[in-house]
Amino acid sequence: MEETGRDRDIEGRARNARPRDGLGRPLPYGAPGVERQPEGVVRTPEETVREAQRLLDAGMPFHAHEVFEDAWKSGPVAERELWRGLAQLAVGLTHAARGNATGGARLLRRGAAALAEFAGARPYGIGVDGLIGWAGELAGRVETADSDGAVRDGAVRGKPVDAIAEAPCLRPPAR
Repeated sequence: MEETGRDRDIEGRARNARPRDGLGRPLPYGAPGVERQPEGVVRTPEETVREAQRLLDAGMPFHAHEVFEDAWKSGPVAERELWRGLAQLAVGLTHAARGNATGGARLLRRGAAALAEFAGARPYGIGVDGLIGWAGELAGRVETADSDGAVRDGAVRGKPVDAIAEAPCLRPPAR
């Protein structure tokens, strides 16, 4: 930290050095946290999908979002919407797992809309159509309960979803 008490990286950019939990929420300084994803890592599409799936399966969609964000920022222009849409799906799951039904549903739908131009395709083996369906279904489920906490279709509004149980499969087997 610099003299002002603000976290900065070596180039002087603001950074938050607080430890984070598996869903990216800040923890108190000194608390044990989950290791953060390094920023700006250039991976092959194969490496990106493999690492993001590992993180999703581990219940760490916030970290998966960071992996997709690196691909979105460093990849070819023609693929930016693919990686941006996947990042939005991961952060939508993050919000849903934190109990933020409105933000989670909004980001899941935004991510699905970004992926729409890839519908019917399987770039890098990614099951885009299945992910669009998964996002819509999960968005609907996290929004379905009444604001009084009543259960409808197995969902409780504002109740966090289980990030591991809800993790999507990025590369389902080809039919």
